[in-house]
Formats: sequence, structure tokens, C-alpha cells
Amino acid sequence: MSLSDQVLYCRDCNQEFIFTVGEQEFFASRGLTNTPTRCPSCRSARRQSGGRRDSFGSQGGGGYQQREPRQMYTTVCASCGNEAQVPFQPRADRPVYCRDCYQAQPSSQQRSSGGSSRGRSRW
Repeated sequence: MSLSDQVLYCRDCNQEFIFTVGEQEFFASRGLTNTPTRCPSCRSARRQSGGRRDSFGSQGGGGYQQREPRQMYTTVCASCGNEAQVPFQPRADRPVYCRDCYQAQPSSQQRSSGGSSRGRSRW
């Protein structure tokens, strides 16, 4: 079987591109049986975007989608009395601390074991 250059059309930009004999041999050596459907520049752009089409496309294709901003709740710190923003619905039966007071609290591992291994792994 002799190979020859093939003229293909890009599915994204509709431009004509050449699928060369060298590219065909490379595809065959990798066990790829389908011809490419995108021109080299559209393939490169698609790889750069992580597989996402664009802001109007519906495909996420391996990239991360933007998520809605997290709802924050305003509460009063149980330690210092300052206002604090937390990402969960505070309950009346549990104390809620601002960032500074929470950092100053001993960890639950320290409280239960009495150890001072703050910041170090047990393992």
C-alpha cells in the first residue's frame, strides 16, 4: 500500500490542510486509524485550551469549568466578637471563629492527645 498526501478540511475553521505521508506514517505507528479532523493550528489551540471549545461551546473536555461563587455567611466570632465570613451555615450549638482566632485555637489532635506536634504529620 503506497501512501500519498491527503487534502482534508478542518472541522473548526473549515480551512483546507494537508495530511502528509509522514504524518500518516506517524499515525499508523501509534495505531491511530482515523484521519485528523482539525488542522495543525486548531489542534494546537485546542491543546492549549485544555480541550474546551470557547465560552459559547458546551464541551468541557478535560478543562475545569467556572463554578458559581461560594455563598458566604456572616457571623460573630465566638472568641473576639468581631464579624467573620464563613462558607457554611453557622449553628447556634457550635462556636464559630474568625480566621485569626481559628488559627490560634489548638487543633483537635492536640486537644485529644495533649501533644505539641502542630504542623507535623504523625506518619
